[in-house]
Amino acid sequence: MTTPSTPHSPQGPLDHVDTLGDDHVGTSIDTPLRDDAFAMNDAEKIAAIADKFRDIMDLLGLDLQDDSLSGTPHRVAKMYVTEIFGGLNPANHPDVKTFSNLYGYNHMLVERNITLNSTCEHHFLPIVGVAHVAYIPGERVVGLSKLNRIVDHYAKRPQVQERLTRQIAESLRELLGTDDVAVVLDAKHLCVSSRGIQDEGSSTVTSHMGGRFATDESLKREFYAQVGGTT
Repeated sequence: MTTPSTPHSPQGPLDHVDTLGDDHVGTSIDTPLRDDAFAMNDAEKIAAIADKFRDIMDLLGLDLQDDSLSGTPHRVAKMYVTEIFGGLNPANHPDVKTFSNLYGYNHMLVERNITLNSTCEHHFLPIVGVAHVAYIPGERVVGLSKLNRIVDHYAKRPQVQERLTRQIAESLRELLGTDDVAVVLDAKHLCVSSRGIQDEGSSTVTSHMGGRFATDESLKREFYAQVGGTT
């Protein structure tokens, strides 16, 4: 008699789920959200997540009566909703205003080494690194700090780095009304360094080159030179 495989066996029915996560496959440019994702308010979500996380801690055998652990479910739930996953809610999108390009500046503008803190959606472990963003102004320009805020907003979601790169680029393209946008992310994934292969030395680089950044090789080389990379 053949014993059915289980999710814990080497050939179990959930093997494809592990493989998908390890391969860092993304599904689309849009973050996968249900239609009722915001039917609950933040306070309701925090209370519900705290209950669920308390169950996880209990299943791990932790003593939730201990002073150090008793408040952890609420802390984690609040962190999820209001901090590291705050970018899921479109109401939290930064208020970004553009201004007329009164200076007539029409050369590349680069904001480099923007701090990037995100979360891998496959293992819920941190993604840490930097973002480099550039655009060529047309009729409109944007305050420099707003570039950082755009990166931060889309990073505050369960993410795949390829998707995050495109979301930042598309947001800037729509905001500035130009295709001449370049984005490069260079980040370490703790799901690579702290589990699985446990490779501490590698980082992942993704890029989006739009408009003239895609067609003008000299402009692309200039951009990479500015951010310390190579083409």
